[in-house]
Amino acid sequence: MTTTHFGYKSVDETEKAKHVRGVFDSVASKYDVMNDLMSMGLHRAWKAYTVLVADIREGYQVLDIAGGTGDLALAFSKKVGKSGRVVHTDINEAMLRTGRDRLLDAGVALPTLVCDAEKLPFPTGHFDVVSVAFGLRNMTHKDVALTEMNRVLKPGGKLLVLEFSKVAPPLEKAYDWYSFKILPQLGKWVAGDDASYRYLAESIRMHPGQDELKAMMKQAGFGHVDYHNLTGGLVALHVGIKC
Repeated sequence: MTTTHFGYKSVDETEKAKHVRGVFDSVASKYDVMNDLMSMGLHRAWKAYTVLVADIREGYQVLDIAGGTGDLALAFSKKVGKSGRVVHTDINEAMLRTGRDRLLDAGVALPTLVCDAEKLPFPTGHFDVVSVAFGLRNMTHKDVALTEMNRVLKPGGKLLVLEFSKVAPPLEKAYDWYSFKILPQLGKWVAGDDASYRYLAESIRMHPGQDELKAMMKQAGFGHVDYHNLTGGLVALHVGIKC
């Protein structure tokens, strides 16, 4: 049996996706409220910065992976115009359904698809921009997923990975206290689920740091990779350009 991490636990790697699905099935209905509470609204600024760096133009083909409740897909849809297209995807049906309903409420209808980032059902060289926000750390084989993201991009296309990362050392103690003491309690009070938010804190610690993820993206075939630390490294935006 080959194992992988699910937070701090070791699980059969064939079972990780099921465990992750269970987490997001549990929190889907309260996901946006919890994002605002646990980040004190900062997730909106992080995503706005991602949209700025994406530099979406009219006519672009854009793929939003692990798009969840649709924040980035909605923002991108306002940029691509009538000649462009944004495809909103997630491996979790409950999250995708919540996002689709939210997009429709905003008057936006996008192609919405349940799919696995490790086996993207799109042709090679199709998209101008691919984004994944707060989803990469939940993937079982991050290297495979990054290679797939590279494959579906056009030459010169851009991958944006917005993800929790390694916080600056002076902030570590306060961040650990908040992550393991406060965050699970918030989850319990608001979403009725402390375990999922304990997993969130653990999964962040198990995720590659800034330089390690940069190296993984280069290994996946991206010719130029850079990252932008946000909020003291609490979050990092990695940007990769396909050769």
